Amino acid sequence: MSWRDQIFCEDALTGLARVPDGSVDLILTDPPYNLGKDYGNGSDQQSVDDYLAWTEQWIDAALPKLKDNGSLYIFLTWRFSPEIFVMLKRRMLHINEIIWDRRVPSMGGSTRSFSSVHDTIGFFAKRKDYYFDLDAVRIPYDAETKKARSRALFAGAKWLEVGYNPKDLWSVSRLHREHPERADHPTQKPLEIISRMLKASCPPGGVVLDPFMGSGTTAVAARLHGRHYVGFELNPAYCEIIARRLAEPEVPTKKQRKITAEQC
Repeated sequence: MSWRDQIFCEDALTGLARVPDGSVDLILTDPPYNLGKDYGNGSDQQSVDDYLAWTEQWIDAALPKLKDNGSLYIFLTWRFSPEIFVMLKRRMLHINEIIWDRRVPSMGGSTRSFSSVHDTIGFFAKRKDYYFDLDAVRIPYDAETKKARSRALFAGAKWLEVGYNPKDLWSVSRLHREHPERADHPTQKPLEIISRMLKASCPPGGVVLDPFMGSGTTAVAARLHGRHYVGFELNPAYCEIIARRLAEPEVPTKKQRKITAEQC
């Protein structure tokens, strides 16, 4: 059985041996943050030392699967991103730190600190000539902006026609319970964020690896945008969710909420 376009319901540390070294274009993953979430196992409830040691273990198992021009996106909490960034900097080039503003409303929160409303995303590459398709993820200028730049000075300017480079602050609402994308998973990420990473950093027909598939958004995005996928998920209930999502008709891109200039 081919390993491509497969979700294996097993521990990634065991299952990664299925994937040949140097065979994937992108690793895109949202591992447990070690904040005590219930994923049906103890993966998010380790001591600090154990969590960091486990993180280093799976990183060392996953990185050899990348092609030489491959890259990695990893979702993290600010609580552990400094240590994990250092791990990755020893192995890869650090391209960006992306801040995902989850657009959490100003309600409640701690009275002894500022409310945490973001996730940290690390973008790393194996070497300087990593694959990156900026044109695939540019944000179009609105009509008013184009009109304001209509002088001869801007005639034929590619950037005006194709749009601008997304910034490293992404303001996209988390998935509320009533959101049509929402599956029964506590930390599901929005499809539009995963799609942006995939289109920018995995070539058409390429392969994306997600060692912690969760609700399967990486696989759904890969199918939607003409990429292959391979992934692992330890929880059988989540594997069933992934299978159901992949069995559904593809979500029309026109129905996906766009990341606007104001949001970025």
